[in-house]
Amino acid sequence: MFTIAKILLPIDFSVRSADAADAAMAVAEHFGAEIALLHVLAPRFDVPLTTSAQTKVLHSGVRVEAEENMQEFRPNQWGHLEVKRVLREGDPARTIVEYATEEHVDLIMMPTHGYGPFRRLLLGSTTAKVLHDAKCPVWTAAHRTDAPSTASAKPRRIACAVDLESQSSSVLSWASRLCWEFGATLSAIHVVSSLDPRLETYYLSPEWRGEVRNGARDDLQQLMETAGTDGEIHIEIGPIANAVAEAAKSVQADLLVIGRDAHGGGRLPTNAYAIIRESPCPVLSV
Repeated sequence: MFTIAKILLPIDFSVRSADAADAAMAVAEHFGAEIALLHVLAPRFDVPLTTSAQTKVLHSGVRVEAEENMQEFRPNQWGHLEVKRVLREGDPARTIVEYATEEHVDLIMMPTHGYGPFRRLLLGSTTAKVLHDAKCPVWTAAHRTDAPSTASAKPRRIACAVDLESQSSSVLSWASRLCWEFGATLSAIHVVSSLDPRLETYYLSPEWRGEVRNGARDDLQQLMETAGTDGEIHIEIGPIANAVAEAAKSVQADLLVIGRDAHGGGRLPTNAYAIIRESPCPVLSV
């Protein structure tokens, strides 16, 4: 039986954390899941200190402030949901991943952040590290600056991008089960990279481009039939991240599901990172 029993929601009390909380509440209400609000106090190296007593006073004050902020974060908006408030100290990304492992978390939900003039190009370092190291699926809010800060909490249109490699079946399975849970439609996306050696004669032979596209469509159709999944099929040719983002936009997806770990090592491949960065909607990396 497909279920999500424990959701980890790392928070830093920002507006983007509040947006992620809206989505976490919707998922928790649907599955009857527990939510753990986790705030991590990271070491500070920008405050000069002269004595150990000063260090203790500053640390105590920061911790008290964090505890107050934790209690004030949506104090009366969780309804009947079971919510734990957890305050830990250490490196934020490492602490998030360790907590998720210790508590057998089913899903981490968090914003991407990445502030400043290069926000469009970079995910926040904590989110990138969590995506890189977490073993469980990770939901991230839309990163693009032209995407809305809030998103549909209950997806009605789910897109799933696959590369037709070994992990694709499980990625499609996740997307299909979510579609069933939320009554959503599924659009399966595969991109033939413009660097694919099969397209060496692309500019000279448009017919060959069509042949490659049809072959990829047949492969994806067979994969979906094997996985017992129904949905629209979209085959694109071009740079992978941009093509996936445009396809997700064209089908008006509320959620994009992708594979995060192609080799079983809990790592974030380059294409997955770029897709998350470019996606017009939240991304579930499984």
